[in-house]
Amino acid sequence: MLEEVELLLEELIDTDECELVVFNDDINTFEHVAKVLVRVCQHTPEQAEQCTLIIHYKGKCTVKKGSKTKLKPMCQAILDAGIQAAII
Repeated sequence: MLEEVELLLEELIDTDECELVVFNDDINTFEHVAKVLVRVCQHTPEQAEQCTLIIHYKGKCTVKKGSKTKLKPMCQAILDAGIQAAII
């Protein structure tokens, strides 16, 4: 019973919505960032292109919202592609 309560508490804590943010840099091309967003975040090509423009002009863009558990592997995949990202 105690384990069930602990699991429920963990699920409740993890329901806080977080944001996966991608940051601008001088290294990656628009095309590379867009391809990664399509692959990792399941963006449409249009969504990915819009995000790349926001990243370029504003310095960062929230590319996905959700639980930390859901966003963590996405963030890691973006980082592995050489793109700066963080969960906030």
